[in-house]
Amino acid sequence: MFDGFATSMIDVGETSIFVRRKGSGRPLLLLHGFPQTHAMWHRVAPRLAERFTIVCADLRGYGASGKPRSVVGHAPYAKRAMARDMVRMMEALGFPSFGLVGHDRGGRVAYRLALDWPKRVERLAVLDIIPTSEAFARADSRFALAFWPWALLAQPEPLPERLIAAAPEAIVDDALSQWGSDEASFPAEVRTAYIDALRDRESVHAICEEYRAAATLDVEHDLADRKTGRRIACPTLALWSSGSALDTWYAAEGGPLAIWRAWSEEVRGRAIAGGHFFPEVNPDETTTELAAFFG
Repeated sequence: MFDGFATSMIDVGETSIFVRRKGSGRPLLLLHGFPQTHAMWHRVAPRLAERFTIVCADLRGYGASGKPRSVVGHAPYAKRAMARDMVRMMEALGFPSFGLVGHDRGGRVAYRLALDWPKRVERLAVLDIIPTSEAFARADSRFALAFWPWALLAQPEPLPERLIAAAPEAIVDDALSQWGSDEASFPAEVRTAYIDALRDRESVHAICEEYRAAATLDVEHDLADRKTGRRIACPTLALWSSGSALDTWYAAEGGPLAIWRAWSEEVRGRAIAGGHFFPEVNPDETTTELAAFFG
């Protein structure tokens, strides 16, 4: 899937980050979401590597990256800590500044990185998300039923950990099918990689801690930024799944673009076909949009 990509494990101080790298040109970091790993970019990264230096990373707690011990309050799994990993990792690879793409949970790490380290991010793309605090502020019964990981995985341990560990294949299959995607777009080796990652108990606990941090610290960090008026300084691209909840629920407020314009100085974007996992289901349009924006 990643023919010609070099792999490495980068020490970032608090943990280690697994990466795949290929290409030349401006550096572009790709971050994955839940319940995935960096493997989600297998149809996009090779194409982008023809024009950019592509770095695909597993977030801390996910995939082959380290799973540092958490603490009361969940700070090691706040997006601020996860973003710091990426800054240190890219610096270790020789990239003090870079383009940044994040899907789902990786998108939340990405926009936090752009807020906390504005000089590091040249351009930002956020895929199928709105800011965490905005999502919680608008949460209703539709949200609770449609996006069960937000509430379930944020519950105190060990309930969510035990549920995931009992049937990791059910978690992956439900996500890939329920969130508007075509299961046929996911090769067996990719699906197996996602399931195997959820068989690791340390990883499952880390992922739950990340969701717990999202419901607490990440919201607090977002609200602090809104209070001080801090905004994303770099050009921002927002892409989201056409016909999805994100595409329809916020229409009266101007849609995702209107929400992101309160957070970023310069935003553009549109809906794209393929369901929540459109980088895997619709790699052609995804690659075209990203190449045009970052190129």
